Amino acid sequence: MSDSSNEELKPVAIEALNAAQKTELEAAAFRTLVAHLAERSDVQNIDLMNLAGFCRNCLSKYYVAAAREDGLAIEYEDARERVYGMPYADWKARYQLEATPEQSAAYARSHD
Repeated sequence: MSDSSNEELKPVAIEALNAAQKTELEAAAFRTLVAHLAERSDVQNIDLMNLAGFCRNCLSKYYVAAAREDGLAIEYEDARERVYGMPYADWKARYQLEATPEQSAAYARSHD
């Protein structure tokens, strides 16, 4: 994406974007979300699940599913490494805490 900080921005409706532009913007949004989650290793997956209904593992599964739609077979563990920024086992050892009873109860309530 180009840096247009010194340029006048032209208003455009999302519906007016072509498929390539939409894909580029969606990919940039995904990269930004993944980078944000990497910076927020203090946010536990169970908290994401309880608040938003998805977590880093879900994003990894979405990535694998998107690849399959394009006829590509990406391994789930490879997708998790893309989302976590490191092998999942490493991330889990460094950052994942044991779920509290309150977190587990909230998860159980929201995933009946």
